Amino acid sequence: MSAAVYTMLGRGVSAAKHLLVFVAFILTWEVAARLGLIDTVLLPRPAEIAAGIVELYVEKGSIYRHFAITFYEAFAGFVIGGGIGLALAAGSALSASFRRYVAPYAIVLNVTPGLALTPIVIAWFGFGYSSKIALGAIVCFFPVFVNALIALTRGDEDTIEMFRSLGASRWQTFMKLQVPQALPLVFAGFKIAITTALVGAVVAEFSQGTAGIGILMQRYAFALQMGNAIASLLSMSLLGLLLFYLIEILDDRIVFWRRDARMAAVSRRRRAKWDVRSNKTST
Repeated sequence: MSAAVYTMLGRGVSAAKHLLVFVAFILTWEVAARLGLIDTVLLPRPAEIAAGIVELYVEKGSIYRHFAITFYEAFAGFVIGGGIGLALAAGSALSASFRRYVAPYAIVLNVTPGLALTPIVIAWFGFGYSSKIALGAIVCFFPVFVNALIALTRGDEDTIEMFRSLGASRWQTFMKLQVPQALPLVFAGFKIAITTALVGAVVAEFSQGTAGIGILMQRYAFALQMGNAIASLLSMSLLGLLLFYLIEILDDRIVFWRRDARMAAVSRRRRAKWDVRSNKTST
């Protein structure tokens, strides 16, 4: 058999092992709960959680509206906070004077617990979506700022000197050299920031929300409907994974040169476009 077949078989065996471990864990949990070894008021049986999932997604379908609201709040907060962090990092990389004035305020914002800002943010932005988006933006700002600043300022000095010797301007060096080199670390900051933005949005929902996965889980927990509460928590985890893999897809598309398969695919596509242009020019 070919190496590709062996690789697929290996992945299948690995996936099967993980599935068996998961099934054994769920069965052990279910049996322990039915035997009274676990307090099902605090930790419901897997069957109750599954029933909660069915209720939220199939019978009532109430999760979809809350899911969309929390997704909007977290993603909007990430776009705003990440955009500001990226812009300030770029300005700091281009100007040492600008960096000296901006960095201390960014550090102060980072060392201030984001959750402690919740009452102030609510007072500033009110009880609508704005306060959730604002808190998400605040807590996700620093990872993007720090990662982007470090990445943009740690370029290879020999390569930068080569650009200068070829007559490249400061802006050309920044856009053609420093930005491409920085993108992998920038996207690493994005992946951290998108999850912290979700945390900020959910915390704001806990404080004064009327809709969203956070408030839905809180309502079920206060009513001691723990199966539905954990089903809501799993939905929150699903949302976090969705946001994370959204950035992962963008990373795969934009920073394509880090992966051989993507690099080859982009090269083939660009070669095909070049051949089409060459044929048109020759005719």
